[in-house]
Amino acid sequence: MQNVGPVTLVPICAAPGKRPGLRVFLLVLGAGALCAAALAAPPPKAKPAAAPAKEAAPGATFVGAETCAGCHEEVVKGFASNPHTKMAEMHGSNGVTCENCHGPGSEHVAGGGDVTKIFNPAKASVKDVDAKCLSCHAGAHPDFERSPHAKAGVSCVACHSIHGGAAELPGQKAAKAVLQPAETITAAGAGYREKLLKAPQPTLCYQCHTDIKAFFDMPMHHPVPEGLVLCTDCHNVHGTFLPNNLRNVADQSEVCTKCHMDKRGPFVFEHMPVKGQGCLACHTPHGSQNPRLLNMPNVNELCIQCHSLVAADTMHGISNASADSVPCTSCHTYIHGSNMNAAFLR
Repeated sequence: MQNVGPVTLVPICAAPGKRPGLRVFLLVLGAGALCAAALAAPPPKAKPAAAPAKEAAPGATFVGAETCAGCHEEVVKGFASNPHTKMAEMHGSNGVTCENCHGPGSEHVAGGGDVTKIFNPAKASVKDVDAKCLSCHAGAHPDFERSPHAKAGVSCVACHSIHGGAAELPGQKAAKAVLQPAETITAAGAGYREKLLKAPQPTLCYQCHTDIKAFFDMPMHHPVPEGLVLCTDCHNVHGTFLPNNLRNVADQSEVCTKCHMDKRGPFVFEHMPVKGQGCLACHTPHGSQNPRLLNMPNVNELCIQCHSLVAADTMHGISNASADSVPCTSCHTYIHGSNMNAAFLR
């Protein structure tokens, strides 16, 4: 039997018969030098933190609305009828003061009206203005920050005149006459001053939503221009969890059926498009050239979108979508739902 002696392990890349001690030592020494250099290098400069929005001068104290009135008389005199008069002062007394929104004004007064030492919404960012308003109104408008208005950078003061009231400010009467003559303001829109809106509905909304205004110029429309319905009857402009700021209710059909109560139900026999898709499956909400705000000019064309197989076998030839065909609703009268007939027959 052959005797096998001890085996010497030769490291990779080492020449036979030589030990790699010196090479390993040099490798470790070089790595140590690199680490030392990295540790000795100064850390990268951190970006300076953004300065918070300046609301008032440091150390400023409250001076009271009477002091503000010395320079801002035209603004202060409108507060007698301003809804903000119900708000308690932040610094003790009763009633509203300018400093509830603008912050303590002693430094502003001492500086001869220095605008950098007071919170001025006209010069502040949209985010800061909204935060100031929501500091009081967050409970009433908890969803405003998720609303399309907030995301588009439309601040509270874009729609509301905070200094306004029942007593009009100088220039406000002339501006209102341009937007909407006073005699056309109906009872439905008369409360716009109480909400401090810059103009009555729908004139205020039309300033941005010009595409929607065109719908209300069509022959068939909801009576919004006539003042019988307001935009806010259907939309919560301060935000909801639903698209288009629709009022947030469990059943979205309630936005319509609160007025169209005969279509509300519940019915024994439900029309599934009404129940599943809602009113917009067949109707255009703002205005249309079609009767009853239908999405199509011919009611039969509207029905055969779902009922084409049924209509093909009828005696009226509805499958041809002929304008001369007898309307489906001549027989299926209770198309929104019925308590008597599964086919919604009269």
